[in-house]
Amino acid sequence: MRLEAFRQGYERALEWVVIALMALLAVEVTAGVVFRTVGYSLVWYDEVASILLAWLTFYGSALAAIKRAHIGCPEVVALMPPVPKVIARIVAEVLVIAFFVLTGWVGWEVLGVLATDHLVSLPDVPVSWVQSVVPISCALIVFAELINLPRVIADARSDTGVSGGASH
Repeated sequence: MRLEAFRQGYERALEWVVIALMALLAVEVTAGVVFRTVGYSLVWYDEVASILLAWLTFYGSALAAIKRAHIGCPEVVALMPPVPKVIARIVAEVLVIAFFVLTGWVGWEVLGVLATDHLVSLPDVPVSWVQSVVPISCALIVFAELINLPRVIADARSDTGVSGGASH
């Protein structure tokens, strides 16, 4: 399987996760509003809505990583001479990967601290299960960055003429 085909499949899978979370959040919020309107507030509504929004944010970040849609300053790098441009792009990728490896590791460590805690409104649900989104999404983001790394380097080289492409 070609790397690009794999990347597209990974992107599609993350899109479905994000779509499912958005739909679930919409249904949950709608149900909460309806129940509150008729005078039967759901005790778990606010806590679950907050969790779903957080999960949507984290998994959406992984989707943005595979799409290379995070905020950046490509104009600054584009103005650099050819070799520093390639180096800057590689250093930026390494820093992003290092940040998410560290964040994922700390998130994993926190799960142990939260092992005995449970949600307030749903006492059968462990907080560690809810917070598992941090190390999982960090792993998904690191994976996305690694999948995109060959293309990032190739693009940086072709932009600069290093790999024989036209210089911009």
